Amino acid sequence: MKIMVTIKRVIDYAVKIRVKPDKTGVVTQNVKMSMNPFCEIALEEALRIKESGLASEVIAVSMGPSQSIDTLRTGLAMGADRGIHVEANDSLYPLSVAKILKKLVEIEKPGLLILGKQAIDDDCNQTGQMIAGLLNWPQGTFASKVVLDKEKQVVTVDREVDDGIETLSLNLPAVITTDLRLNQPRYATLPNIMKAKSKPIKKYTPEELNVEIKSDLEIVEVTEPPKRKSGVIVSSVDELIDKLKNEANVI
Repeated sequence: MKIMVTIKRVIDYAVKIRVKPDKTGVVTQNVKMSMNPFCEIALEEALRIKESGLASEVIAVSMGPSQSIDTLRTGLAMGADRGIHVEANDSLYPLSVAKILKKLVEIEKPGLLILGKQAIDDDCNQTGQMIAGLLNWPQGTFASKVVLDKEKQVVTVDREVDDGIETLSLNLPAVITTDLRLNQPRYATLPNIMKAKSKPIKKYTPEELNVEIKSDLEIVEVTEPPKRKSGVIVSSVDELIDKLKNEANVI
């Protein structure tokens, strides 16, 4: 069984985000980029499934400009067997990504598709659900535990919900999106980084996959969040209640 994993190139989580002067987006030039943390978790889970003998191959997929290949190489260094890069210089929104993934699934025919639940740049949390709908596959989102039964062709997913843990049993093929507590991603070792340079990366364009890239969203304006006001120290419970009631208007 093949496992396909999506990888997104995003601004590194430790970088302080700066908004462009014209407020059309955030500054990405000369900014450190890295793999989306949720994608790292998705890839780690796929690698663990393969190492347990339940999968034969892990395919990493990335979409975006040519620089996305660097992020894809990181995934290959972590242990993915081969990569697929769909080169697109225009902005990609969840529905376009889901349509491209559908075409790649039809080509590769994986038994399991694993995605991070969301990307830390746009926080959309939509692609996994959309691709499951397009493929008509069962889905387990926000997975905190994944158990695969290859004989029964079933995957059991524990997912965190407001009321606790919900357990789903999904028939394969299926779509899974990963949450933070699923695993701790590994670091790529130097020997594996060297090996990754020789691993194959298949390249496509949206046109070759017969997918039209168009925006379903319009970004009106991007602004920084308002600065938080400094706190105050109150001298009594009565003063605290007064401020909560008359200034904060929360009680």
